[in-house]
Amino acid sequence: MKKIRKAVIPVAGLGTRFLPATKSMPKEMLPVVDRPVVQYAVDEAFEAGIEHIVFVTGRNKAVIEDYFDLHPELIGTLEQTGKKTQLEALESMLPVAGATSFIRQQSPQGLGHAVWCAREVIGNEPFALLLPDMVSFGGPGCLAEITDLYAQTGGNVIAVERCDPTETNKYGIVGRGADVGGGFEVTAMVEKPAPANAPSNFYINGRYILQPEIFALLGNQQRGAGNEIQLTDAMVRLSQDQPFFAQPFKGRMFDCGSKEGFIQANIAFALARDDMKGPVFEMLQEFVRSHERQEEAA
Repeated sequence: MKKIRKAVIPVAGLGTRFLPATKSMPKEMLPVVDRPVVQYAVDEAFEAGIEHIVFVTGRNKAVIEDYFDLHPELIGTLEQTGKKTQLEALESMLPVAGATSFIRQQSPQGLGHAVWCAREVIGNEPFALLLPDMVSFGGPGCLAEITDLYAQTGGNVIAVERCDPTETNKYGIVGRGADVGGGFEVTAMVEKPAPANAPSNFYINGRYILQPEIFALLGNQQRGAGNEIQLTDAMVRLSQDQPFFAQPFKGRMFDCGSKEGFIQANIAFALARDDMKGPVFEMLQEFVRSHERQEEAA
């Protein structure tokens, strides 16, 4: 069993759900409180022991590469003005030299194609995949949890959470088999099944550990939903030869690719901070009281 040393973070998406904000700003750079969405995925990866991150980028995404680089003018200004706290924050989020790679996906052809673009950097070893829109909250990071299960099982491991059984048609759903460690064997993977046909209400939440054989399958994968190369389709093919396991995430994942999830994440992270929870909680209470007064007057 090989250690998981590398991770892929695809950041080439257009972010159409956040237009017009994402017309000139990558959706991965939208802030949750005071840090961009992509920073949370990077921190989660390094927390789980990842040594090298491969970003799969696209047009107008150069700002992400700049974000993870030194900014001498800004550092100099912070030093001169004595803003030590901000300077330490910048230094703490900066990856060590050589710990990141940036690969260009020339055209949007789906998540499967984005993962396939990283094949030469990943090589012949298992790797982690983190979808940056999905922000992990509470307890150990989600990737750390599935890495622990991988250490017991090997194979391929995906993180899952429960959804409302009536909403399985919104997610990629897995079938639950025998318990293994803190997780279970995956018996099926179905993309957005109707509730009556869903094998469970466990949905894939954007964290994966995959074996390198997935690249060969992605290389000849036929286009699926949306006329794109779908990762789930290749995972189903891989499951015919290799086992898949699932780890229910003990925390909560916010979908910051949606407006609702993005707002929820900002509130949750703000309330988790000692310097913000008091004022934010009071503001929320006042909003609720104001809304209730409006409802009563209507």
